Amino acid sequence: MAQIFKADETFDRGYFQGASCAFGVFDGVHRGHRFLLSCAQDTARENGGKSIALTFDIDPDEMFHAQRLRKLMSNEERLEMLAQTGVDAVVALPFTREFAASSPEEFLVRTFGTGVPAHLHVGFDFHFGAKAAGAVPELRTWADGHGMQVHAHDLKSEDGVPITATRIRLLLADGKLDEANHLLGRPYFMTGIVRPGRGEGADMGIRTANLEVPDQMRPLSDGVYGAYAHVDGKRYKAAVNVGVAATFADRATATCEVHILDFDGDIYGQYMKVEFMKWLRPMRAFDDISELIAAVQANIDWVRENL
Repeated sequence: MAQIFKADETFDRGYFQGASCAFGVFDGVHRGHRFLLSCAQDTARENGGKSIALTFDIDPDEMFHAQRLRKLMSNEERLEMLAQTGVDAVVALPFTREFAASSPEEFLVRTFGTGVPAHLHVGFDFHFGAKAAGAVPELRTWADGHGMQVHAHDLKSEDGVPITATRIRLLLADGKLDEANHLLGRPYFMTGIVRPGRGEGADMGIRTANLEVPDQMRPLSDGVYGAYAHVDGKRYKAAVNVGVAATFADRATATCEVHILDFDGDIYGQYMKVEFMKWLRPMRAFDDISELIAAVQANIDWVRENL
C-alpha cells in the first residue's frame, strides 16, 4: 500500500520532481479514475519517476455545495483506496477557502512549488483555481513554461459516455445499482457505526443492525437491496432496507437497516461495511404486519439463494 502524504507547509514539494501525477478529486475511485491512475503509472515506468495520485484532503464540493452533495465514500476511504491502486504515493492537498480563492497560476505554483512533475494526467474537463477559471488550455500554457507534459484524457465507458462520479451518483439515486457498480468497477458500499434501532425488526423475529449514515454519505435511493455485510473481518449475506420504512413512517427516520443472514452477535457500536449487490424492490407501506413479514422473508430468501 502506498504512503499517504498531506501536502501542508511541512511537505517538501521537491517530491514531485520528475514524477508522473494523476490529479483529481477521485470520489469513488471508479473505473475512469483507475484508468487515469494507470496512465500515470505507465509514464512513471517509461521515465523512471514516481507515480503519484494527487488529490485534496476533502471534496471541494463539501465547502461550496455541502447541502446537495452526496459522496460515494468518505475522505479517509478515498485516500486509502487510492493508496491501494498501485501508485507509489498519494499526496493530499489541504483544501481551504484561501487555497480555493487562488488564481489558476497561483493554484499551480502553490500546488507544485519548484518540484514540477514530468507528467500530469487529468480528465478532459479538469478545472482549477478560483471559480474554476483554469482549464486544460491554461494548464498546458503553464506546463509548457515549466517543463511539464499535460495529458488530458477522455474517460469514457463502453457506451461512449464519460464515467464521472456525478453520473454514478445519479444512477444510484435512480436505483440503477447494476449500472453504477459496473462504472465503479466494484460494488458500491456504505460504512457506518451500528446503533440501536426502533426495535420493530426484533419484534417480528427479524433482527437488523442499524447503520448510522449521514445524508451526505447516502447517494443510494430508498429501497430494499441484496448485499454483503462485513463484520469483524468476515463477510455475510444481508438484506438491507435503505431509507424511511414506509409502514412505520409516523415514527421512522431515514436509515440503513441491515438484516445479516446466519448471524446473531451483538455489534452495537461497531464499524460495519455494506456492499450493495442487487436492487430488490422499492419501499412501500404494507396493510398489516403479516404482509410486511412475508415480504421481508421473501427478500431474505432471495438473498440466501442468489448471492
